[in-house]
Amino acid sequence: MKNKIKLTLVAALTLGATSAFATNGSNLIATGSQARAMGGTGIGVTHGAESGLANAALITSVEDTEVSFGGMFFIPSVKNTDSINLDFSQGGTVAAPNLGDESGSATSDADLNVIPEVSVAGKVKENIYMGIGIWGTAGLGVDYRGDKNTGQMEMVTNLQLMQFALPIAYKNNGLSLGITPVLQYGALDINYNMSSALQQAMYMEQTGALPPQTPDDKTVGTGMAQDLKFGFNLGAAYEVAGFTLGAMYKSQIDMYYKDVLKTAIGAMGVNYTNGKLSTPAEMGVGVSYTKAGHTLAVDYKQIKWSDAKGYQDFNWEDQDVFALGYQYATNKWSFRLGYNYAKSPISEQTYTGVNDAGLNAGLVNTFNTLGFPGTVETHYTIGGSVKVAEQTKIALAYVYAPEETITYKNFLNQDSTTKHKQSSLSFDIIYDF
Repeated sequence: MKNKIKLTLVAALTLGATSAFATNGSNLIATGSQARAMGGTGIGVTHGAESGLANAALITSVEDTEVSFGGMFFIPSVKNTDSINLDFSQGGTVAAPNLGDESGSATSDADLNVIPEVSVAGKVKENIYMGIGIWGTAGLGVDYRGDKNTGQMEMVTNLQLMQFALPIAYKNNGLSLGITPVLQYGALDINYNMSSALQQAMYMEQTGALPPQTPDDKTVGTGMAQDLKFGFNLGAAYEVAGFTLGAMYKSQIDMYYKDVLKTAIGAMGVNYTNGKLSTPAEMGVGVSYTKAGHTLAVDYKQIKWSDAKGYQDFNWEDQDVFALGYQYATNKWSFRLGYNYAKSPISEQTYTGVNDAGLNAGLVNTFNTLGFPGTVETHYTIGGSVKVAEQTKIALAYVYAPEETITYKNFLNQDSTTKHKQSSLSFDIIYDF
């Protein structure tokens, strides 16, 4: 049964074969065009069936049954420059031959992803609402395979997460309570090529001596690993005098990817044994106010990267996410604007020695800048919907995240610079019956 579920989720993921760059760390700011157009708000403002993941208590706004089907074209742009000079023949502590220069810039080819989403919700009996859905929720990755003999090491990273969920809600007067059991599918792949020159330079950087023999070029990686794990979301909402107050909690989901992290990090000379890369817990509150067709919504949530297995080893910090959304709605159309901000969960590491996972600062910086640069912070959003038939409307959203630039010291204590910006276009067909 587990394998059959995996095959179903893999089939859905084939809509996007490259890795996605999500925006709050490795999480999408929201799922669904309505929420994304309003800056990712969804804790204290309802988006009908789309609310199943953000706050299940808010699916109680669906009067009968609603189906939302669509997806997102996600377009990241990532460029890395590694200033790797392998000339150890002058200065330094080791008299070594000039190994050359593998400095260079490259642009990631992981520049388009299609992320699907389907949401269904409806009233099943008095005060009881249920839904079902499947959403692409997170991802991160780069693809430098087209750039030979550079400091990017032809690195390819690919994290994809998809959630299948069954939101259930109860409503009594203005109070709504919701719970969402979640089944999460995850896939992770990390591979790269390490030249003999880079291996020699790394050995000398770590030991201060020449390696006992000249290593051969090698390809590092075990291929893609997959996992299925369960989690849950909790939600609550209260409506009074045009206001909606909401709160939510999402459990941490510990995903296990056999040998992927161990192999990729171990090739850097580290005995790393952790195989888990957890989806972090989240908690948040939100409020919205609606009057005369105008809605203003504000959300705050915290993403607990520092407690998530795998991410904590690479010193990811908790994120405080602030989202602001506006909507003007008529019977036939609506217009939406939004803003989303969260400081990047990664920062340059400068400690000496190793952290609790046995990783030195340069190695952590290398994977954070080159492999998983979750650096985008600010997002501007716009969108709307239009009624095209009595029971059908189409919703669109555009999100733009301006370029962020970071420069950290890599595993050779030399500069690694990453520039990262992104945009996306979401669409949904929403049918009420």
